[in-house]
Amino acid sequence: MKCPRCQADGAIRNGGGRGWCKTGSHAFKLGPASLSDPDNLPEGVKLRGTSTLTDVRTGETVLQWVKTSADEEARKQAIQAAIAALAEKIKPVPAQRAPKRTAEDLANLYVVSDYHLGMLSWPEETGDDWNLDIAESMLVDWFGAAIAQSPDAELGVFCQLGDFLHQDGLDAVTPASKHLLDADTRFQKIVRVAIRAIRRVIGMLLAKHARVIVLMAEGNHDTASSIWLRELLAALYADEPRVAVDVSPDPYYCVEHGATALFFHHGHKHKMAGIDAVFAAKFREVFGRTKYAYAHMGHLHHVDVKETSLMLVEQHRTLAAKDAYASRGGWMSDRDAQVVTYSKTWGEVGRVRVSARMVAA
Repeated sequence: MKCPRCQADGAIRNGGGRGWCKTGSHAFKLGPASLSDPDNLPEGVKLRGTSTLTDVRTGETVLQWVKTSADEEARKQAIQAAIAALAEKIKPVPAQRAPKRTAEDLANLYVVSDYHLGMLSWPEETGDDWNLDIAESMLVDWFGAAIAQSPDAELGVFCQLGDFLHQDGLDAVTPASKHLLDADTRFQKIVRVAIRAIRRVIGMLLAKHARVIVLMAEGNHDTASSIWLRELLAALYADEPRVAVDVSPDPYYCVEHGATALFFHHGHKHKMAGIDAVFAAKFREVFGRTKYAYAHMGHLHHVDVKETSLMLVEQHRTLAAKDAYASRGGWMSDRDAQVVTYSKTWGEVGRVRVSARMVAA
């Protein structure tokens, strides 16, 4: 590090917030960590590079610019630690009575992708109306219709495939790129509605199925929020043996149902091309002992299906309305979500598609 008094290189940091200049002429007292010192960056800040202005006549450094960015991994770890501490104080919900009869061979996969709770869509601009109230009603009503039309499978999988929340914090921007978002309301209100709606949906699924798996996938809009959603739900349903919440921090997920393997990824880290090999490698044992394999993705809001030598890969639509960015870009895909029924013995055996228009009618 540089001596803060004479700018000589190689100053030595001692304990107690003090240091000694290697010129041997003086000691110095250290202040708080500065972004201008690449060797002494504050916690949570990561070095991206430096630019140095050098005097060509003397070779001495005139100025140095330190390029930094927030350390995303440190941010995630801090969030996880905070969630773990809060979860210890959460009172779990009591166990709910199971349905009397279900089909042991079947699993219903309820796929909700890119729901963008908290987004605002102005119908004069986009052709569709979307706000927090509409989104909450749509989610609950869609599950009501989807559950009613689906078989009484033993297993129900609540597959929230990423981007459930439109924004990831107080600022209405995407976490990585900081793109401005059309937000409807305050973030705390979005969080409150998200928890309320999800708990209601899980209650509906528990009334239908003997077992429920909850999957809150990471998305590019809600990278941090997906973390606290998973941990919160795991704590809430800790006393409900019929609910299993997947708390994996890896954005690739798997459910094994007899001879059927189901794989999930939002699509923000890997495109459809080659995703089959990624799933087979990450879940090698599951892939090896199953006969049928299906992968589900979201992210791009339109249908795309590709059958490979390893599995059937499907990209799903969204129930959410288009925001201004999508409408102006001309991305006009239809709006729906599906329930796919899988057999332990035969793979996919049924499918129910419920559109946003059907729910709103």
